[in-house]
Amino acid sequence: MTALAASIDLLNSRDTFVDVDRWFASRGWRPFGFQREVWSAYRSGESGLIHAATGTGKTLAAWWGPLLEWLEETRDVVPIAAKKVRRSTAPPLRILWITPLRALAADTVEALAAPLRDLEIPWTLESRTGDTPAAMRARQRKRLPTALVTTPESLSLLLTREDVRELFADLRAVVVDEWHELLGTKRGVQVELALARVRTLAPAARVWGLSATIGNLEQARDSLLGGTHSRASSRIVKGVEPKRVIVDSLIPPIIERFPWAGHLGTQMVPQVVAAVEEGESAIVFTNTRSQTEIWYQAILAARPEWAGTIALHHGSLDRRKRDWVEDGLRAGTLRCVVATSSLDLGVDFSPVDRVLQIGSPKGIARLLQRAGRSGHRPGAVSRISCVPTNTLELIEVAAVRDGMHAGAVEARAPLERPLDVLAQHVVTVALGGGFEPAQLLAEVRGTRAYAGLTDDEWKWTIAFLTSGGTALTAYPEYARLVRDGDRYVVQDPEIARRHKMAIGTIVGDAHISVNYVHGRALGSVEESFIARLSPGDRFVFAGTPLEFIRVRDMKAWVKRASSVKGAIPRWAGSRMPLSGELAEMLRGRLGEASEGTYRDAEMEAVHPMLELQRKWSAIPRPSELLIERTKSRDGWHLYFFPFEGRLVHEGLAALLAYRLARLKPITFSMSSNDYGFELTSAEEPPLGEALAAGLLSPDNLVDDIPASLNATEMAKRQFREIARVAGLVFPGFPRAGKSARQLQATSGLFFEVFRQYDPSNLLLTQAHREVLERQLERSRLGRTLQRIAGAQVVVTSPPKITPLAFPLWVDRNRERVSSEKLADRIRRMQLSLERAAGKT
Repeated sequence: MTALAASIDLLNSRDTFVDVDRWFASRGWRPFGFQREVWSAYRSGESGLIHAATGTGKTLAAWWGPLLEWLEETRDVVPIAAKKVRRSTAPPLRILWITPLRALAADTVEALAAPLRDLEIPWTLESRTGDTPAAMRARQRKRLPTALVTTPESLSLLLTREDVRELFADLRAVVVDEWHELLGTKRGVQVELALARVRTLAPAARVWGLSATIGNLEQARDSLLGGTHSRASSRIVKGVEPKRVIVDSLIPPIIERFPWAGHLGTQMVPQVVAAVEEGESAIVFTNTRSQTEIWYQAILAARPEWAGTIALHHGSLDRRKRDWVEDGLRAGTLRCVVATSSLDLGVDFSPVDRVLQIGSPKGIARLLQRAGRSGHRPGAVSRISCVPTNTLELIEVAAVRDGMHAGAVEARAPLERPLDVLAQHVVTVALGGGFEPAQLLAEVRGTRAYAGLTDDEWKWTIAFLTSGGTALTAYPEYARLVRDGDRYVVQDPEIARRHKMAIGTIVGDAHISVNYVHGRALGSVEESFIARLSPGDRFVFAGTPLEFIRVRDMKAWVKRASSVKGAIPRWAGSRMPLSGELAEMLRGRLGEASEGTYRDAEMEAVHPMLELQRKWSAIPRPSELLIERTKSRDGWHLYFFPFEGRLVHEGLAALLAYRLARLKPITFSMSSNDYGFELTSAEEPPLGEALAAGLLSPDNLVDDIPASLNATEMAKRQFREIARVAGLVFPGFPRAGKSARQLQATSGLFFEVFRQYDPSNLLLTQAHREVLERQLERSRLGRTLQRIAGAQVVVTSPPKITPLAFPLWVDRNRERVSSEKLADRIRRMQLSLERAAGKT
């Protein structure tokens, strides 16, 4: 009897999952209770969110529901044995599986294919992403597979097809993988709108999300399912108890009392190599792509015999290179992979038994996610070892461990009514057969993101798409929608083509392909990096030393260089701020230190540094705000230590400088990090008077924050993204793309035109709002001021720069001198401070 026939017989017994048990047992597994709960809920027509730790079986929990449904429906059908399922005879599209990363698609397809093969289910299973070959795309245009693994952008492209209703006629389920990665982003809002459209086209389809490590589960569920799903017809299914996670640190042999950002560099390579050698395989995570290249080279230099068994993995590498690395991890042929967040997610890399994190993860959830790549199997223990890039990060590691034990996982705040994403989606729907305004408005308001969309905002969006708004009425190319009876449609084929090419919300520095002059492509780097290179310059990319030759046809042409000496690419968006939850735990650890308590190896290691901080100034308790006031040949210095994260501190620094200058006209220079910020001035600032006058007050932020910053210029930069997403700026066709400078100039022109001739344009309002919330974290800044307004302010006048202030001193000087001169100056200052510390 085949596995399928056995499954059919067993399913005739009510409420049994013996067929599932048998399939799991063949792999040495047993289904968890949460998986059974999902299967039962799915079969009863419910939607929901599955929340479980990485590597505990979320994928199979979501996949087996549709499989059981099929087995039930076909229990009287005698299967016909066939070596390969034919596209023409396979069932039409039944399952959409949405993944946030193209890199996950191949993993997902492989994981989903196993039960299909074993149970002889006659489905076709394929992926559709930006990496899908043209021949496969052509076949999919004629007939989609039974189960399609795709990205948010490819899902939106499907919605532009005029036959979209027929495509989704048999759709039974949509699964959104790694929903926590999408929530709180414009891509997440794009998925919300797409799901709302899918629910209209296929009302019976169930929606299930997979999420790990998130703090606001109910909001996540509501954002995924929208207002059309009542709480009674949906549920949150929590997975098995969190896996045991071991978090430890590789302690530097020498603990400097005056650390600064990145001062350890690759000094910890011997310890990292020793840790890798403890197991069969390892992933070394970094926070930036440039760090990945640096650490790959450093480890390879330390162990040249590992050549061929060590690799690097990040999103800028060529797809074939990444596939080779991922296959090597699965097969266990790679000893070590140095990676960024490109390997945070995924289905199964069970051979990996050791994970290391270079630098602080800056968030509890991020560390848990990465730890889960070790022991990525149900029941296995996960272990992650943190490698500090500066001494202060040891405190963050101890704080992360506290946050894990307390269950203080970060929340992802959903976005509210981004009109650029809405405008793009409305054009998508217009291409997919058109829409009647009142019906589409109801559909859009069915999402959580747009539940509060006002009639005026909707009317403005339609007017913007039909005429370009007040300022662009005279330009027909911005009239993208036309009225056809009671429906809006897109009639211009050029507008349709441009929209499909530009669909999506991922906006960043333009990328340029890196190619050998006589060979293959290596991947891509930011255009801004290539623009700084001259012919003959060297840099390291894809683990290979390269020499830049020229840029032509939107490609950077290179040849292999003879040595690794050269620049390392610096990718955009690499500085992650400290999360609010981790910041709170960090303040708690410092509070313990202020009482003389140093728990765990990390705190013991920093004990001498913090004791010197206490001797010269103070270690702040959670209920205190420490302000250090010093004078040097550079002027007067105020160091504030709220311990709230870099973005909050950047906003606070500008705000407090503005408030101080209102009392006395002073010009300040500023520097910020995750622990605090520095204000430097030529004249003594009126600190005491300012504190008495409400320097730290949370009042009047609506007026004071914009006034303290060049808010207009910041909004202008933010508008570049909005103009691109809303369709005002077209990035260009493949191999004929516009440069980042051209896109910035075009969006800047729109910004100025709207300011002068259409000041009520809602995209301008959105730009200002996004600057405050996304770049300056205004809400968190306000909460910080509420906290420190009630805190005890501790003002000290230390004799020298303290250990906490030293990193800020370095950051301020970093902007003023070359890297070589800075290194010399840092060494001299460290020696001077150590001599002073030795005398106290």
